Amino acid sequence: MSTKPRSAADEGEDVNEVHLVGRVSGDPEEKELPSGDALVTFRLVTSRRRGEPVDTIDVACWSAGARRSAQRLGDGDRAEVQGALRRRFFRTPGGAVSRYEVEARRLRKA
Repeated sequence: MSTKPRSAADEGEDVNEVHLVGRVSGDPEEKELPSGDALVTFRLVTSRRRGEPVDTIDVACWSAGARRSAQRLGDGDRAEVQGALRRRFFRTPGGAVSRYEVEARRLRKA
């Protein structure tokens, strides 16, 4: 009998979980959408491994708690983000486009 913990993959479940730690690039921006919803966005710069090129990842904070946490961050702060990968569609003058971003469920200064 195996004592190895079962994972979601073992159970055949789909999983969309993201855990990132990196440096905030620029100050977070608060936006009010035409719908009246509030949103705070920022970019997180992280590397896959030491010495490798970095990735710059857009992070969106929709919940009140995540928005408050994001507003306490500043350019250059280290942050830890937990959430899910989302694909967002929108229109520009050049046509319809999409972008991937991380929707933060929890975040904190690291």
